[in-house]
Amino acid sequence: MTPDQLSPAKTRLRSQLLQQAQEVRRVTLWGMVINLLLAVVKFFVGLLATSQALIADAVHSLSDLSTDIAVLIGSQYWNAPADADHPHGHGRIETLVSFFIGAVLALVGIGLAYRAFSTLLMRHEASPGWSAFGAACFSVILKEILYRWTAETGKKVKSSALIANAWHHRSDAFSSIPVAVAVLGSKIEPSWGILDHIATIIVSVFILQAAYSITWPALSQLLDAGADLSQRQSITAAALATEGVREVHGLRTRHIGPGLQVDIHVQVDPALSVREGHSIAGRVKEKLLREQPDVVDVLIHIEPFENCQSEDQILFGD
Repeated sequence: MTPDQLSPAKTRLRSQLLQQAQEVRRVTLWGMVINLLLAVVKFFVGLLATSQALIADAVHSLSDLSTDIAVLIGSQYWNAPADADHPHGHGRIETLVSFFIGAVLALVGIGLAYRAFSTLLMRHEASPGWSAFGAACFSVILKEILYRWTAETGKKVKSSALIANAWHHRSDAFSSIPVAVAVLGSKIEPSWGILDHIATIIVSVFILQAAYSITWPALSQLLDAGADLSQRQSITAAALATEGVREVHGLRTRHIGPGLQVDIHVQVDPALSVREGHSIAGRVKEKLLREQPDVVDVLIHIEPFENCQSEDQILFGD
């Protein structure tokens, strides 16, 4: 492919990345506005209604702002095209933002759990008011709507950071459910003030679970974990199905943001010319980019086919 042929492709890619960045910023900005509104409402209602759990929930909503800001700033960089200093692109910035979101969630969950346990035996002078129940229910509905919108956008633009931020929104919705239950319980029996503390502990468990589900995959990718077994098998099968390919081995993958970079050795008939081997490599690359939705870059190594034990079998016993 000539430079003239590559130029339109690069132009389309940059246009697509720009459009994706705009969608990420739009949904994240709306999320910031909603999070700020909820944090203010829940904090002041929690004070007026004497609900520790609702105040804790307000802090959780406020923590969403920090991750929204991280997504807004990060999206300015992770969608940037590859350059001389970053030949594989800037996708790892998105993975780093995802890890940051998970870490913030974990810290919030630990902090809330500590506060709940340390005040568990404190006496409540009054049970939380009905306004706390209304604020909690309002939060559940609004944050679930925000989760669905953010998650759908994240899947559409294949943004792991945006999907992670969506789960941050959903954890806020989940955390408001035990708050509402605690208020109901204290209204049924005023001496059940301890329910407010128990609800706060349940909130922290939800938050920590969401933190783990976000942080661990991001950390694995930062440590260069490759694609899972099913993805590797699919990539290998697609390469083998390409006309002219006799065998494949030495498959290596790495995550570049939400996408995969593939490095694979392709064996062809040793009697073929260099030009013919190069043509087969081009077909394999085109097939993988077209049929494997997560693959964003492919490097093909052409080798003569030899009917002997492969390098993978020698090194790994496969």
